[in-house]
Amino acid sequence: MQVTLDGESLTLADLAAVARDGARVALDDAARARMAATQAWVARAAEGALVDANGAPLPVYGVNTGYGSLARVRIPPDKIGQLSINLVRSHAAGVGPSLPLPAVRAMMLLRANALAKGASGCRPALVDTLAAMLNAGVTPDVPSRGSCGSSGDLAPLSHLGLVLFDGPDDESGHAWHAGTRWTGAEAMRRAGIPRLHPGPKEGLAVTNGAQLTAALTALACFDAARLVRHAELACALSWEALRGVTRALHPEVHRLRPFPGAIAVAAELRRLLDGSTLVDSLPGKVQDAYALRCTPSVLGAVRDALRYATAQVRVELNAVTDNPVILLTADGENKAFSAGLFHGEPVGMAADHLKLALCELGAIAERRIYRLTTGYLSGDLPPGLTDRKNPDLGLMTAQITAAALVAENRQLAWPATADSIPTCEDQEDHVAMSTTAARRAVEVLANAERVVAIELLAAARGLRYRIDRGTGSPAPATGAALAAIEAVLAGAEAPSDAIAALTAALRGHTLLDAAGTATVPLERADV
Repeated sequence: MQVTLDGESLTLADLAAVARDGARVALDDAARARMAATQAWVARAAEGALVDANGAPLPVYGVNTGYGSLARVRIPPDKIGQLSINLVRSHAAGVGPSLPLPAVRAMMLLRANALAKGASGCRPALVDTLAAMLNAGVTPDVPSRGSCGSSGDLAPLSHLGLVLFDGPDDESGHAWHAGTRWTGAEAMRRAGIPRLHPGPKEGLAVTNGAQLTAALTALACFDAARLVRHAELACALSWEALRGVTRALHPEVHRLRPFPGAIAVAAELRRLLDGSTLVDSLPGKVQDAYALRCTPSVLGAVRDALRYATAQVRVELNAVTDNPVILLTADGENKAFSAGLFHGEPVGMAADHLKLALCELGAIAERRIYRLTTGYLSGDLPPGLTDRKNPDLGLMTAQITAAALVAENRQLAWPATADSIPTCEDQEDHVAMSTTAARRAVEVLANAERVVAIELLAAARGLRYRIDRGTGSPAPATGAALAAIEAVLAGAEAPSDAIAALTAALRGHTLLDAAGTATVPLERADV
């Protein structure tokens, strides 16, 4: 597979394919021409060929001026290349654990695609070199902390710039290649990729954008779509194990409050439960607790939140995010426009909303786990879902693990984008904190995956108990999913092994595909 970068058509699937599966990358010919045109204008500005009304060289931010609070300082033409090197070096101030390599690859791809839009004023060679690094597996070692998300993700992208650019000394950061961590220069040498001497504005073009925020949030959205479908499957299994009442899923009920997500979740649960003789089987039971009955409202809101976050990310995948932008069609001699496209707020708020939604996805799943493992709430399932032939505490402690994960998610759900703090001598007086929001969304997602895995474990055990005692039969879809879950759990002894095995399974499509081969195919969430 090859992904062609044109600044217009990058998708979430493309991003995941490059970041995780090593899909190759190339620059589109039309994008190359656009880049060359804006770069030619920047080169003229850097040479002093463009003048203002007084005949003085036209000041263009980041081309022949300093940065941030030093924007009024003029830079002579012979120092402009060094300006880019100094920018990258001074901003490479990240700290903390290194980012996962797929996240860095996604960040690199998004920066390359933003430049391919042709409004940044840099050479096509910049995108060609980023593409070559992606294709050869040269991935900078980027610390995970140190970005406020405005002016973009400066520190993380500067660690990329250290590897990309060839300066006057040996400073080149570090990068991974063929499974080994090298200096950036050595990794590039081993891959046969020449490092670039930065031209005018190119240091700024590499570092000025919220691409780490977008990369983390985009991958989280991609994975969350799959998690939502597994959460719906887990709920259906729990519904059967708890012998729930399906009148709460009636389509006419949800048309009275027509939120798209709730309608979709109710429809999905009806499909999964179609043909079950376990549901609606307790005489006199007219309704369930909220953890079942309100699932369409709660998971529906999660679907709607995910749809919003994904829509924001899809815009950002093909957006220009540096400063200044070069608009060759604009009137007047000065084609450079300083604005705030680098600000991470649009994606940061989406990441905050996503992690709040995923927090609730895990919270309602934990409530169903609690009912499954609590004898008097479960409709006479064994307390803790213990095996009476081999007495132990069953899944009681697995429920405690789920509770701990949900509690941690509630702490992580605090909106990072509400916590601005001024930087850069008050030139950057309102920042996004979007990188923190995105990083925490990834953490919340990982915790929520484990909670859903625990629900799958508990629901499968409860459902097997019902089947073995002749209480009733599962629906074709949930029966097929149960068989797939039990196959995944074969050989898992400790609960932690079972949780890990199911977590790995729900990061793929094994369980969804199993349910999809049943009489009623499992509908994918439309996000």
